[in-house]
Amino acid sequence: MSTYFLDVEKDIALPPSATEALPPMTQEQELEVRAQTIKLVSDLQGKPLEPDETDKKVARELATKMLNKKENIDFSNYRNETLAYLAGMVATYDQMLVKDLADYKLYVVNKLVEQSSNPDPKYAIPAIKALGEVDGVDAFKKRTEVTIQQKSAEEVESALLEKLTKLEKLMGRDKSQDVIDVETINADSRTH
Repeated sequence: MSTYFLDVEKDIALPPSATEALPPMTQEQELEVRAQTIKLVSDLQGKPLEPDETDKKVARELATKMLNKKENIDFSNYRNETLAYLAGMVATYDQMLVKDLADYKLYVVNKLVEQSSNPDPKYAIPAIKALGEVDGVDAFKKRTEVTIQQKSAEEVESALLEKLTKLEKLMGRDKSQDVIDVETINADSRTH
């Protein structure tokens, strides 16, 4: 058996613990990393992970806690078999949830289509409205279009002056009223 030595560079600060070196993770991400590590170590050692009934029961309780998201779970307090079983449950649940949500959406859309053909408008009109709001149909979605025009400073200045002139005419103001004698203002401010 050959021995390998790692070439460790000098003057590189190492974190005090491996936990501090890890990036922040959600509970699901942490569980996945732990489960992959547990599986890898198990495979390398040739020892299969076989959770007993206690492990399964604890994993179910942990899964419930994870769903409620009320408290952070310290996974280091649990056996490898429990965590491996929990990771399998979480992965299966996520896949089932996505499939279930798609099934529910299809069920709801089918029921709305069924209700939209109801002869009583009291039921048909709300069903048609709800169908129009379904993602992908978007019959009633309000869209806003924005047009951006590139203009030079002179064009913008000219357009603004034109609009100001129109505004002054609408307000019936005489331009001579808006002229302010700057010298009078300066003289007044010096005397006060």
